Amino acid sequence: MSSQITPEEEEARGKLPVPDHVQDAIRTLLAWSGDDPEREGLLDTPKRVARAWKEYCEGYAEDPAVHLSRVFEEVGGYEELVLLKDIPFHSHCEHHMAPIIGKAAIAYLPTNRVVGISKLARVLHGYSRRLQVQERLTAEVADCIWENLEPRGVAVVIEAQHSCMTARGVRTPGVGMVTSRMMGTFLEDQRSRKEVLSLMGY
Repeated sequence: MSSQITPEEEEARGKLPVPDHVQDAIRTLLAWSGDDPEREGLLDTPKRVARAWKEYCEGYAEDPAVHLSRVFEEVGGYEELVLLKDIPFHSHCEHHMAPIIGKAAIAYLPTNRVVGISKLARVLHGYSRRLQVQERLTAEVADCIWENLEPRGVAVVIEAQHSCMTARGVRTPGVGMVTSRMMGTFLEDQRSRKEVLSLMGY
């Protein structure tokens, strides 16, 4: 699912004013890390970092449920599984502010309404573009779909790598974490749960 921004949006982000106290905080971190914030290569880094973090955390400025407000009720009687898988996303962990990079599979069993498939990815991105823990991200996506579409079942599986583990601390690259949330039919009926997990590739 493409999340590319337009040239106009890129230009606007590049011109976003950055308060002095934010730049000072980043300079302090650079100096504390052992570098010289006044050297040529780092002079513009505080502004760049600040603007990057505004972009990383743009999910705070939106309500992901908005993406589920437009539904389609004329679906020809379709009441079977709707599944979108291998949705790429990135986030940052709230403990170390390190990148979380992964993919998600989102499924639901509609009652009498469905949404455009891109909206499922937008819900994921709305929550992932905040400081997160993977468990909460999984629950937030599932709960949002459950509450706004009122389907018979919701299943969300997220698989991701956490830089706070792969690039620091225990420094164990290649380790993936998998979380899931099942609701409605997928929670109550083992056969339905096995079917959706199989279609997701688990």
